[in-house]
Amino acid sequence: MRILSIATLFPNPVKPSFGIFVGNQMRAIVARGDVDLTMVSPIGIPPWPLSHRSPYDKLARIAHSSEAAGIAVHYPKFTLIPKIGGDSNPGRIARAVLPLVRRLHAERPFDLVDAQFFFPDGPAAAIVARELGLPLTIKSRGADIHYWGGRPAALQQIQEAARQAAGMLAVSKALRRDMVALGMPEARIGIHYTGLDRERFRPAERKAARARVSAMPDLGIRPDGALIVSPGSLIPRKGQALAIEALARLSGAHLALAGAGEDEKRLRALATSLGVADRVQFLGFVGHNLLPLVLSAADVLVLPSASEGLANVWVEGLACGTPIVVPDIGGAREVVKDDSAGRVVLRRPAAIADAVRAILADPPSQEAVCAHAARFSWTANARNLARFWSDVLSGNPIGPRA
Repeated sequence: MRILSIATLFPNPVKPSFGIFVGNQMRAIVARGDVDLTMVSPIGIPPWPLSHRSPYDKLARIAHSSEAAGIAVHYPKFTLIPKIGGDSNPGRIARAVLPLVRRLHAERPFDLVDAQFFFPDGPAAAIVARELGLPLTIKSRGADIHYWGGRPAALQQIQEAARQAAGMLAVSKALRRDMVALGMPEARIGIHYTGLDRERFRPAERKAARARVSAMPDLGIRPDGALIVSPGSLIPRKGQALAIEALARLSGAHLALAGAGEDEKRLRALATSLGVADRVQFLGFVGHNLLPLVLSAADVLVLPSASEGLANVWVEGLACGTPIVVPDIGGAREVVKDDSAGRVVLRRPAAIADAVRAILADPPSQEAVCAHAARFSWTANARNLARFWSDVLSGNPIGPRA
């Protein structure tokens, strides 16, 4: 199969961890050997003078093609209008991509155009597919449906792309139901669970892991007391404020926020106002080389997001033997099937604190927690994605399968 896949969220030489889960998926696809993949990751650059400011100045200098992500990737640049231009990104992405893909298609024709997010990638890929006269597939991951589906201008483009798509994927059964609620054809939506780097995300004995991370001065993780980890970008949607408020109800516990983002100042102020600043550690961005050790050291992973499809870090936490506490969003109940995996709770500080307290009082073994991640791997993920593309090209039913 000759597949053209478009993903705005994808690793690049400046941001090697940006969209790393999509990068992992596509590397696994290429490793199979039965898919000829052309990967295109459009990069948004604002007009001058913003284009000369960090980080856009570095992004603008990324080569048109690079193998820095572990596979060959094309990085065309499109005009980004910060803050106000989000709804109109698909058209500008398509205009930036079309000259490249027309040339590549003329040299060696593609069989199918794929988008790895529903917005802005889906509508942009829909334009490309129409121009090339090819079938279209689109994958949804969570915020591309929950956030952009709430914006009328974006929703109209999402629905038009869905009508054009020969097949679609959702990362959980719950997200599939949300797509159907937006008017998308149920029969053309399959389920495609995330993968997992099983060599990297596996349990390290908790006490030993805690001793190791506590000895790293740059992290600042305390060696004593229960350790709660909340991994993810520090943005309001991820709900770290609720984790801090829950911590105020948990005497002696410590909370490590593994991530960076715009919400850090507000979260620090909240911790100070609640009198728990000395029990909240801001770790900053934690790369995938260190994250498994941090997760293994934790007694509980808490991520009170407002919305998710099926968060990769839920699965990564389980794979490290760490029970998770998450709200009843997206595919939470498809991952947390019993108390040995953690708890699904109301998105309230008291409920989060009660769940953490219950886990600390009767912790499951790391082996029991880890068993919940046994079905996830990038090999299985790639196999199911290749089968989905093959079914679309063959006209076979899509159906809700993992």
